[in-house]
Amino acid sequence: MSHVRRKSLVEPGHAHGLSIARQCRLLSINRSSWYYQAIGETPLNLELMRLVDEQFLEAPWYGARQMARHLRRLGYCVGRKRIGRLMRVMGLSPIYQRPNTSKPHPEHKIYPYLLGGMTVDTPNQVWCADISYIPMRRGFLYLVAIMDWASRKVLSWRLSNTLDADFCVAALEDALARYGRPEIFNTDQGSQFTSFAFTNALKDADIRISMDGKGRWMDNVMIERLWRSLKYECVYLNAYETGSEVREGIGRWINFYNQRRPHSSLDDKTPFEAYWQKPRVGYSSRPSVQAA
Repeated sequence: MSHVRRKSLVEPGHAHGLSIARQCRLLSINRSSWYYQAIGETPLNLELMRLVDEQFLEAPWYGARQMARHLRRLGYCVGRKRIGRLMRVMGLSPIYQRPNTSKPHPEHKIYPYLLGGMTVDTPNQVWCADISYIPMRRGFLYLVAIMDWASRKVLSWRLSNTLDADFCVAALEDALARYGRPEIFNTDQGSQFTSFAFTNALKDADIRISMDGKGRWMDNVMIERLWRSLKYECVYLNAYETGSEVREGIGRWINFYNQRRPHSSLDDKTPFEAYWQKPRVGYSSRPSVQAA
């Protein structure tokens, strides 16, 4: 049964008194993914957030002060405090070290970066994950993606309207169930990835944990390039109205990216071909969803 179909079975006023959380667990879907509603920001703030998101792709070192200056040059009367709050809502953090503004969770362990000087050229050698802000016409969502570093293949992804760790753990469990396990898993130091639920899932699978240095955007550059392509080629070109539209649109794009988009760094193979070590013998006009 499809995820969309399972979501349609959730009943807010269940006849037998089952809570939404219980129904979601029984149907194997994330509770947060059921609540696809616009988040309460004004239309102006949503427009500012869209502009911040676009500029952050070009200049990931911009903090709130520089971003506010950029927006004022575009004609918006905004201050750094307002933009700083919106950037926090979006989960954006500039790549330079910042004193006392973004502390890791005091009870979460930070793991060392293990990829320095390492040659990563084999599927399932290293996986990585990251979260990105996805604007909609009247709201926004968060997207987490898990990628195989060597092949660039997107192994799993989930949408959520909160930055809780649940949707990240769900994406991880899905990737492990479908593709086995990597030797190393690399993320940034975000609280979702340092959470006990996420790190314990990695430990239980006997996977070595690697985390970027604080503010080190380039440590996870493979998935940052994915966000840039996804947003310019999919998200910004479509003014999505609802969560289901976002899910369908991103699903189509990721399927295209995995199966039909060759990379020069992969000897002109697609991520699908590189992951499964298949030669590129043709260019299909209709990707196979089952093979993703």
